[in-house]
Amino acid sequence: MGVGKSSKNQLVVNDINVQTLIGMFDLVPNTLFWIKDEQCRFIHANQVFIEHSGMRCLSRIVGRTDYAISPPHLARQYILDDRKVMTGDIVTNRIELNMLSSGEFGWYSTSKRPLQNDDGTIVGTYGFTHHLEQTSQALSSIDAIRAPVEFVRENYQKDFTVEDLAKVSFLSVSALERRFKKHLGKTPKQFVNEVRLENARRMLTDTALPIVEIAYRCGFSEHSYFSRQFKKMFGTLPSALREQMIKQSSQQELPATRESVLAQSALQESLN
Repeated sequence: MGVGKSSKNQLVVNDINVQTLIGMFDLVPNTLFWIKDEQCRFIHANQVFIEHSGMRCLSRIVGRTDYAISPPHLARQYILDDRKVMTGDIVTNRIELNMLSSGEFGWYSTSKRPLQNDDGTIVGTYGFTHHLEQTSQALSSIDAIRAPVEFVRENYQKDFTVEDLAKVSFLSVSALERRFKKHLGKTPKQFVNEVRLENARRMLTDTALPIVEIAYRCGFSEHSYFSRQFKKMFGTLPSALREQMIKQSSQQELPATRESVLAQSALQESLN
């Protein structure tokens, strides 16, 4: 009796439409969900992912890689992860610290798995990223570096050393560096630099402040050094990003061209 009921339930599960299952992930709050093919191109993403990426609709994501929606330094890491996952190196509840659009930090838990077809052949990857600060979950890995991370968040615009960071953390420099490597996969100096550059990028797009002023407000005393580090991290110069944002802003005020409408229509038809 129990076996027959179990078999019937399994048949019901097997009959569920794949699109229905995928659509369920639009109901999960504070969780990004995505599917990619073997070339690390997006096949699908849920609504939370779409809103997080700022792309507004799924058609702008499908067929593109992370380089289309993320800074180069993050896109490289995401794609490297995908390739590792496809060789069997899965990711389970990895703690990550990312900067939100507001400039605040957000703690996330990420898991990734290989995507297989009916024959068991790996044809891509899928994954979830959950915003942990929306839960009451206590994580020892967060607590281990909370003090230095908070110090950097509040003082990134000031001049301080790794030694200063170690003091506020009540750790030796070597112990601090080990914790950062273990929990964030980078050195304290790299983390500080990334926080300053992320804030600079946000100010470049959200304010009309001169680039020299932005560099100074984000802890860079030399404009040339700031520009080199910015290009190394984001793949473009601060001046080029500012020009790009001005151009995009002016284009958004114009009506869509016939060519753009046709291109969007053709893309939508290919997805149906």
